[in-house]
Amino acid sequence: MNIKGKNGIIFLLGLLVLTACNSNENDYVVLVAEDGEQYGGGVSTVVNASEEAFGFASQALTAREQVDFGVGNSFFRQSWVSAPASTTARDGLGPFFNAVTCSSCHFKDGRGRPPAFDGEFGEGLLLRLSLPGTQDNGAAHVDPVYGNQLQDASILGVDKKGTYRITYETSTETLADGTTVTLQKPIYTIENLGYGSLVPGVLVSPRIAGQMVGLGMLEAVPEATILAFADEFDTDADGISGRPNYVYDEESQSQKMGRFGWKANQPSIKQQVGAAFLGDMGITSYLFPNENCPPNVDCDNIPNGGSPEITNDNFDRVVLYSQSLSVPIRRDFDDQNVLNGKAIFNDMACTSCHIPKMETGNDYYIAGFRNQTIRPYTDLLLHDMGDGLADNAPDFQASGSEWRTPPLWGIGLINTVNKHTNLLHDGRARNVTEAILWHGGEAEVAKEKFKQLSTQDREDVLAFINSL
Repeated sequence: MNIKGKNGIIFLLGLLVLTACNSNENDYVVLVAEDGEQYGGGVSTVVNASEEAFGFASQALTAREQVDFGVGNSFFRQSWVSAPASTTARDGLGPFFNAVTCSSCHFKDGRGRPPAFDGEFGEGLLLRLSLPGTQDNGAAHVDPVYGNQLQDASILGVDKKGTYRITYETSTETLADGTTVTLQKPIYTIENLGYGSLVPGVLVSPRIAGQMVGLGMLEAVPEATILAFADEFDTDADGISGRPNYVYDEESQSQKMGRFGWKANQPSIKQQVGAAFLGDMGITSYLFPNENCPPNVDCDNIPNGGSPEITNDNFDRVVLYSQSLSVPIRRDFDDQNVLNGKAIFNDMACTSCHIPKMETGNDYYIAGFRNQTIRPYTDLLLHDMGDGLADNAPDFQASGSEWRTPPLWGIGLINTVNKHTNLLHDGRARNVTEAILWHGGEAEVAKEKFKQLSTQDREDVLAFINSL
């Protein structure tokens, strides 16, 4: 077939499609999904949308990696206990901690949520503590007694560092169709301090446990790809100016680009896992070998689970587990309302930060994750989200109002897996609508466009987001 003939057939087919659509539906245009759009995690996509959807290993793992994934899974899910104990592989909890197992906060590898009201039990919310100024490695100063995290539990015989309470103040947003939405802003009170007062002016930043799916795929995206999304000085004048965070990498003892955590304050999944073991459960590792103890507590005389408390091999297996959880397949991705919502999502410029599609590199250490097309809906960059979401706590180069764009894949299954729909860094938003209405700063224009949508278009946007 020559080129002229091929184009002629395409033109004829296009004319037939348009005629078919226009003859019965006036100006109705059939929207079409992209090829492979439903496979957000590339080869690490699992065809499962059940309450177990976040817990599957990537099929790209080798047989040996699958064995390590299984061991890592067991260390992720099973409880740690205080030392000494007969369970020598899992002793060493504390002396201070927030949870006894990783899955306490990342239940079924999903998201945590804050207490719904004062006195209610939340799952997976902790408070970071910092002081103005930076250390030599670029990190913020920490409270000299309580460290960088309020650990609200302790082992038997050791006083707790403290506890916190949460209350909410409410405000109302009115949408163009008259719908009113009540937003709730959390107010935290730290009390029952066991080792004296906090330093005056200590900065408190709440952080909720995030979903675990697809993390390795994000780690496999080349740094150059992420930098290509950045526009720190908004040279294209579109009002969006994402920039990378640069943070301290413990393993190389150098500065590296951050891409994990709510403020992109972790350079790698390994460091994220090590920091969580130490901060959340008081478990030392080869990456973080020292306990986080107040100055007047002699942790050397408190029984521990060894040095380090998790063996190097088991630590690396939990890291592999955290890297290789599959992304659940999209649902209703070719539904006309979902596709309309997708088009509006793009028109509102939400995709300026929630980048739909990118490629992984060709040198990631898990060979099966290389050269994959993924659809995470994030740029992994910092954006100013305005005063409403600000915690006023700088984190390396992130300001007090900057947050990393969170990936959206899996967002529509949080309720199925975790039985809630709380979103944002502190879980204050109780659904997607509230999360959008909390957007300010660089996202203010997009939020206002959302508020002006018709009822049907707004529902379509929500249907699209919940299909991810």
